[in-house]
Amino acid sequence: MARHALPPARTGTRPRTSRAARLGVLPLLLLALLGPAACDDAGDTPTAGTAGVDADAGDDAAGADDAGAVNSVRPPCPFTAAQVSDLLEQPMRDEGNCLFGDGKGVASLTVTTASTLAGRATFDYEHEQAGKRYERVVDLDLGDQSYLAAKDVAGEAVLISDKGAYTLTLSSIGADVAGYEQTLRRLLDAIPA
Repeated sequence: MARHALPPARTGTRPRTSRAARLGVLPLLLLALLGPAACDDAGDTPTAGTAGVDADAGDDAAGADDAGAVNSVRPPCPFTAAQVSDLLEQPMRDEGNCLFGDGKGVASLTVTTASTLAGRATFDYEHEQAGKRYERVVDLDLGDQSYLAAKDVAGEAVLISDKGAYTLTLSSIGADVAGYEQTLRRLLDAIPA
């Protein structure tokens, strides 16, 4: 009887994905699912998402529903091109969807809005990622939760309040880390409270 040789033993280990890496996608998934649900077909027009609730109704059940509606409203873009130009102290053009550019393809400001609920769900993850991408991260005392992060060519700020969540990403404005921090603070201060 012929004997068959056994296949060689595997010596390498299978690469394992950490649980944190697998769960790191969860906040982004929540933002993707909850953000668009707060908008109607018009895009930036906020909607409450609670059909049949009259905001002027005086009963307690409507009041409880109204509190939930506030958390699910996605706010519109808080800036115009003129405001951004004044705040950045350089000419900026509105390129649509709350994206502002200098027209040369260099400097840019992107403002992403989301509901308060979506912002709270992703805040810790965004804060952690900012610590990995930027030289400096500073927690702020604005709204419910906020921080700003900066490095020599870019900056980011996140503000979550009862009006909604705002993520501002600023790049190539020709400033150092301190300049990005000052500019982001001016932008955050200009967002309606």
